[in-house]
Amino acid sequence: MRDRKKQKKKKYELDMERYAHLARVAAAESCVLLRNEKQALPIKKGENIAVFGRCAFHYYKSGLGSGGLVNTNYVVSILDALNDSKDYHVNQEVQTIYEDWIKTHPYDEGEGWGTTPWSQEEMPLTKEVMEVAKSSDVAVIVIGRTAGEDQDNKKEEGSYYLTKVERSMIEQVCQNFERSIVLLNVGNIIDMSWVEEYGPSAVMYVWQGGQEGGNGVFDVLTGAISPCGKLTDTIVKEIEDYPSDPYFGDPIKNYYTEDIYVGYRYFESCAKDRVQYPFGFGLSYTTFDLKGEVEEVTDFSFTVKVTVENTGEVSGKEVVQVYIKAPQGKLKKPHRVLVGFAKTKALKPKERETIQIQVPFSYFASYDDSGVTGHKSCYVLEEGNYEVYVGSDVRSAICCGDFLKGECVLEQLEEACAPIEKLERFVLEESENGCSIQKEEAPMRTIDIHEKVERYRETEIPYTGDQGFQLEDVVQNKCTLEQFIAQLTDEELVYLFRGEGMCSPKVTPGTAAAFGGLNDTLQKYGIPAACCADGPSGIRMDCGTIAFSLPNGTALGSTFNMELVEQLYQFLGMELLKNKVDILLGPGMNIHRHPLNGRNFEYISEDPIVTGKISVAQIRGLQYAGVEGTVKHYCANNQEANRTRVESVISERALREIYLKGFELVVKEGDGKSFMTTYGPVNGIWTAGNFDLCTSILRKEWKFEGIVMTDWWAMANDEGELADKENRAPMVLAQNDLYMCCSDATKEQDNVMERLKTGYILRSDLQRNTKNILKFLMNTPAMKRIMGEEVEVICINEKSGSESQGTIGEIVTYTMDQETGNIVVEEEQLVTKTGKSIVFGMVVEEGKEYHMQIQMMTELGELAQLPLSIYMDNIYRTTLSMQGTSGKTIEQEHELGFLRGANHYIKLVVGDAGMKLKKITISYKE
Repeated sequence: MRDRKKQKKKKYELDMERYAHLARVAAAESCVLLRNEKQALPIKKGENIAVFGRCAFHYYKSGLGSGGLVNTNYVVSILDALNDSKDYHVNQEVQTIYEDWIKTHPYDEGEGWGTTPWSQEEMPLTKEVMEVAKSSDVAVIVIGRTAGEDQDNKKEEGSYYLTKVERSMIEQVCQNFERSIVLLNVGNIIDMSWVEEYGPSAVMYVWQGGQEGGNGVFDVLTGAISPCGKLTDTIVKEIEDYPSDPYFGDPIKNYYTEDIYVGYRYFESCAKDRVQYPFGFGLSYTTFDLKGEVEEVTDFSFTVKVTVENTGEVSGKEVVQVYIKAPQGKLKKPHRVLVGFAKTKALKPKERETIQIQVPFSYFASYDDSGVTGHKSCYVLEEGNYEVYVGSDVRSAICCGDFLKGECVLEQLEEACAPIEKLERFVLEESENGCSIQKEEAPMRTIDIHEKVERYRETEIPYTGDQGFQLEDVVQNKCTLEQFIAQLTDEELVYLFRGEGMCSPKVTPGTAAAFGGLNDTLQKYGIPAACCADGPSGIRMDCGTIAFSLPNGTALGSTFNMELVEQLYQFLGMELLKNKVDILLGPGMNIHRHPLNGRNFEYISEDPIVTGKISVAQIRGLQYAGVEGTVKHYCANNQEANRTRVESVISERALREIYLKGFELVVKEGDGKSFMTTYGPVNGIWTAGNFDLCTSILRKEWKFEGIVMTDWWAMANDEGELADKENRAPMVLAQNDLYMCCSDATKEQDNVMERLKTGYILRSDLQRNTKNILKFLMNTPAMKRIMGEEVEVICINEKSGSESQGTIGEIVTYTMDQETGNIVVEEEQLVTKTGKSIVFGMVVEEGKEYHMQIQMMTELGELAQLPLSIYMDNIYRTTLSMQGTSGKTIEQEHELGFLRGANHYIKLVVGDAGMKLKKITISYKE
């Protein structure tokens, strides 16, 4: 070990009360009030509230899958928050009826990943329920939906549509109460046709607000915070009205025929009558007057000054939204495009605030993929008059000024990611009778990708062998990065390409992956092992470690509050640092192209500027603590059905103006350093091996200087062929630096070394990718720890009741004995406490079937009943029940089954006092 000067310790204070407060405010500011007849809201102090809907008793803090599996020490539901208040009274008779019914109609968890139903059985309302409810002053109905990976929502009851029982519940409550309030605890928009049919007094999307979500909703319901969330999607009358609907869900090819006319860009241009609630819409308990003017126009941007006055009787915040109507020209355009937004402070009645919003021309320039303007592969502002609109939603925004612009080429680029097959796309046509949609053929690819590959290749660094350089020498400018890389063999370069996970024992227990110095040959050079954890709504740790659950992506987008989101993610960054996690796998920032996408809850909006700006805020917040976010999924991950195979066929213009724009903002405005590609193909090439995406656009055009990783166990293809799980050489060629993930970087089977020998990839390609990886690693907390730079996160004001097991350094990992084929965990490692977890890691020989033998006893008599719940990799497996043994040791077994990976975690939860675990033996079956 080298001698190092003692470094000054850097300290962060992770104030959990402040963290929870910010999360609560974010949940509140995300609430979107769509209807509030006769001032049904807010609820007044002292009122009695009848709460309906089983999801009042099972609050959805988030969706499912990698973006939602956060272990929390508490979750506050809407019902919890109401019950905890002394100023408001919940009808306990109605609550008891629901609780008794739920005992015989338990929550349906499904049968594992991707099988959980998106809704739960609802209790039918009876005359008895309505009779005991009628004494209440106001009724609150909670409708819940979850969602997640591997399963889209569906055009059926219990998913996009309400069930018959839910509709009946709303109808009966509305008929029996003068004030009926419907709260939608969902991750994404659902059908809203029932609003006009049943006429509830108030309707509010409250999304999935994380563990403080119920408190945030309570603040809005009771008027402590005036609702100020805005829709990040257009809600239409029928789902078939969405122009993306004809191809969504196709298992083979998803044709993006709507092109740039996504969401409000389509509806405000030619289908206004199909809109139920416009993009950006959201009511308040107060009213505002907005007056805007175009203040300045330069060669690169324009500035709008907007004065907002609270003209109502209570305090509240307003979201200022700026839209552009560009001249149609040769490149047809939507009638309105969002180009900027800002949120006011909480304005008191009659108080004013003046806001300035600067808008770069790049936010609304059109990309000419056909050459119709004479400027092919350019971002162009066509000649004409540009009208500027300011308002609180896309429909109500009024013109506040305009400016003339001569034809201007903003950026000369090169064709990239164009379709390789015929694609008919929408084109807006204007006539005396109004606007209509016609179709034209999108330009197909004309440039040879292989020519680009050769043109962008870097010069090989001559191999020197080990010169004694450590990676910290590069950090301290004692040698160049090229001199360091020159030491590495071909095999070591390939090892760096491979990440390990899930639950690699080389980093924080239970996290998603590790990469970098994963073996002795790399660690001898002082290369750290960096840790990745799933997100973005909190840290997922499959060993049971407690973390903080934040509002989901749609909720954070609905706040339109970049400052608040950034502050919230500063705390998440400190929490990552505390858990020795270098990279959060988030934010998710794919476009809400269609409301049925199962992962829309992770994502933000149908609009690329909102998506990009909110994501930039998240990235900046994480970077405050020196950690990084991985933006995903790059790009066009807009359905879950057959997500590893379904091809997105998109014009180059739509890609650049809609589906890539947010990612571009993250690079140029957020200095983002980590990207994750998708599972599937875009225009014939799987994104994990897509050279145009990973190199031409990301690195050459946007000047990105970070890492690109695959999604977990992704595939790649050679053009014209189907993708294959072991075909990873195209990833190296494309500059997708990291394959995620494998069990052992030194033993993984792929074709990288083979295709290195054939010349398909070159040593210089591996060196280039290694340079990207090492540049990133040199700025991680993992590198600072190697260099002796101490960083301390002091956690204060933590809410009582948190589960302490599973924190850093407490989890022991057992490796299988090669002679016996067993893992044995002895009694001293199996200390049991009621409701607490015993967690340990294990490294096994993959590809075999395993079973677990548990020796257990209790001093209690035979009438005692003691449960033991078993989880593997945080997935519930079974509960063993033991009667009292009066001190006798017994054995019980559980089949762990066929294990594909080498690294796993076992969690045991003892349900009651008195059980003692004597020994656990895990072995494979011959």
